[in-house]
Amino acid sequence: MSASGPLRFLIPGDPSIPTGGYRYDRRIIDGLIHAGRWVKIERLDDSFPRPTVAALVEAERCFAGLPDGTSVVVDGLAFGLLGESAARHRGRLGLIALVHHPLALETGLDPTRVEALRIGETAALASARLVVVTSDATADLLAGDYGVSRTRIRVVEPGTDVAPLAVGSGASAPNLLCVAAITPRKGHDILLQALASLTERSWRLDCVGSLTRCPATSAAVQRFSDQSGLSERVRFTGEVDESQLAALYHRADLFVLPTRFEGYGMVLTEALARGLPIVSTRTGPIPSLVPRDAGLLVEPDDPAALRAALARVLDDSGLRAGLVAGARSALPRLRSWDAASTDFMDVLDEVCNG
Repeated sequence: MSASGPLRFLIPGDPSIPTGGYRYDRRIIDGLIHAGRWVKIERLDDSFPRPTVAALVEAERCFAGLPDGTSVVVDGLAFGLLGESAARHRGRLGLIALVHHPLALETGLDPTRVEALRIGETAALASARLVVVTSDATADLLAGDYGVSRTRIRVVEPGTDVAPLAVGSGASAPNLLCVAAITPRKGHDILLQALASLTERSWRLDCVGSLTRCPATSAAVQRFSDQSGLSERVRFTGEVDESQLAALYHRADLFVLPTRFEGYGMVLTEALARGLPIVSTRTGPIPSLVPRDAGLLVEPDDPAALRAALARVLDDSGLRAGLVAGARSALPRLRSWDAASTDFMDVLDEVCNG
């Protein structure tokens, strides 16, 4: 592969969308460009991961138009659906699959769709020169369930920006903050079920994230909030800009992520960067991301366990202070985006020199 030619980065849809996966892509690309690498972004159709026939045809045209020897990073939101194109061009292109988490592990899919995605992604990944994942947990999944040899997997964890420490709400009702698009996988339904039985305690919750990614889920959780008498305590902000998000982090007293599965969980390290105590779930890489003295983790899909953890933190100011101290002690161990970009550059060099 050529180290001097442009690196192509194939991303479905709008790369400015504020999700963890897209943010990872943007920060890695920015880091590569800053390091002197020539990167060209090719936008694939936004119908992925449910591509239309036209989207697949256009993606094949994109692959076919790339010169021999080109290094190509394809975001996993699309790569797992492009097995035929990947197999057709694997011999002449340096294909790098960037897998944030396997497509079949998205919550709410019917079993037939899950199996089709698993089979398709397995076939596609077989054509990748290297597979980049964002955590050891995802590496284990691909090696165990998708037949990807460990020799072809590279872990490039995300970075975390330095941020001011949160000052908290300063109010008698602690501010809980959840940053996640409202989709089935993120577990807002579990969070609201837990909080519905904690109304005798003082708290407020900001749910920050897209209300349009899964309209049915968004409507259901907001309806549950209203019917459970939580509407005066729970605010659904939708997507917010960087400055608004920073302000919400700054005023938070506790960060909550009730997710059913994560390939990494960038918002958790962003919460740690602000010294926020965390209540989350024991899934994917989260147990290795959240130090034991910085947060309480429960099993996914367990509103009773989540309720108990939240009650402990709300009731015990000493515990909350200890978790804050634990989060702050984790700051020196948080990884920079420069380090992440350097690691990604090493992957590119492997492909270029292989």
